[in-house]
Amino acid sequence: MKINKFSNVLLIYYSAKMLSNCMRNAKRTLSQGARLHRRLITEPFVKKEIFLVQNSEDFEQKVKRSDKMVIVDFFANWCNPCKKLTPRLESIIGEKAGTLKLAKVDIDENIDLALDYDVGAIPVLMAMKDGKVVNRMVGLQDTDKLRAWIDKTVAENN
Repeated sequence: MKINKFSNVLLIYYSAKMLSNCMRNAKRTLSQGARLHRRLITEPFVKKEIFLVQNSEDFEQKVKRSDKMVIVDFFANWCNPCKKLTPRLESIIGEKAGTLKLAKVDIDENIDLALDYDVGAIPVLMAMKDGKVVNRMVGLQDTDKLRAWIDKTVAENN
């Protein structure tokens, strides 16, 4: 009889533990689902604000004639600092969706643009408003410094 009571207590204990684990996993899954849903909703809009410049005419039309401030990212596919900067920059642009755009210029494909804007080292970020360069930053930056630079540039030019 004592063994039976002991096994019942163990059964109740493990059942409660399993239920607790199930609830914790369900909560985690719901949280991940909410994050994914938020990303899926905002991503199409963000993609319109981030574009790859095809040539000088494309740059003229999408960057110089833009009604919003444009951050121009001069990069190369072989550049490791450029690869590290990209997700940081795109994340910040995503946070500021509707305020500014991000134009990505591959210097290997657009040598003329790189020369026109004195790009000697990469990555180079330029903020352009009304067709004019209003600020410039060279090199890999951490997210906080990048965000501060963008915030300051936007505040000074609005």
